[in-house]
Amino acid sequence: MNWKWPNWKGALEKYRYVLIVMAAGAVLLLLPSGRAERAGQEEAAAAGTEECFELEDFEEKLSRTLSQVDGAGETRVVLTVDSGSRRVLAQDQQRDSGGGLSSTVVTLGRGSGSQEVVALQTVAPDFRGALVVCQGGGDPQVRLRLIQAVSALTGLGADRISVCAGNP
Repeated sequence: MNWKWPNWKGALEKYRYVLIVMAAGAVLLLLPSGRAERAGQEEAAAAGTEECFELEDFEEKLSRTLSQVDGAGETRVVLTVDSGSRRVLAQDQQRDSGGGLSSTVVTLGRGSGSQEVVALQTVAPDFRGALVVCQGGGDPQVRLRLIQAVSALTGLGADRISVCAGNP
């Protein structure tokens, strides 16, 4: 019986790339994945994108900003909206065998059986009109600046913005 040792050198040369890929895979499996840290960051990012438009907050911020306009003085703003803000959700569309189209809302599993919809974008509300009451509302230059500022921030035309003089 004649037994031969395998030709290791030839086998190593022949399969060296396979062995390199396997060694790299083993090294990657041994590295810490950081999944807990990544999951926390994703949840924080998701919480940050869940901003909802609050009309009262926007009015208050607009009032504070308009009060900084030269000559305006203390300012109050009231806004009316045609429709509130809305989110555009991701949808999966599929054609059935009859050529019809069906769509379903895309959701993500968050563990523990909870699911969350995937929002593509949040659309700002459509404003109907604005009323600005300020101490300097009687001055035409101040009125023009306030109308331009409100128009730039809300998308309203000048015909839908009213500026009135208020009591000091």
